[in-house]
Amino acid sequence: MSLPDDTLRKILVQIQQTAVQSQRALNLSVQQTTAKDRERRILQLTIDEISGIEGDVNLYKGVGKMFMMVPRKEMEKELKDQEKELADDIASLTKKSKYLEKQFNDAQAQLRDIVGIDGSTPDRHL
Repeated sequence: MSLPDDTLRKILVQIQQTAVQSQRALNLSVQQTTAKDRERRILQLTIDEISGIEGDVNLYKGVGKMFMMVPRKEMEKELKDQEKELADDIASLTKKSKYLEKQFNDAQAQLRDIVGIDGSTPDRHL
C-alpha cells in the first residue's frame, strides 16, 4: 500500500517544519542557558567577594541611576536567592533542550525513514 505523492509530500513538509521549529527552539534554549549560566557565575564571584569582607559592613547596590546602602547580610541573601533562581532556570532550560533535541532527532529519523536514505526503499522524486 503506497501513499499518493501529494499525501507523501504533505507529510514530508510537516515533518520538515517540525524539525526546523525544534532546531530553532533548541538553539534559543541553548543561548538562554549560556546567558543564565554566565549571570550565575558572576553572582557566585560577587558572593565570594562579599564573603571575604570582614566585619559587619554596609554595601551599596545599584538601583537605577543611584546606589542604595544595604547591610551585608541582606545583600548576601538577595544574591543567593538570585543564584538559586538562576540555577532553577538553567535546570528547566536544560530539560527543555533535551526534549527539543529528542524531538529534532525523531523528526530527522522520520525523514530518513520516509525518504529511504539507507537505500532499502526506491528513490522517489518529490
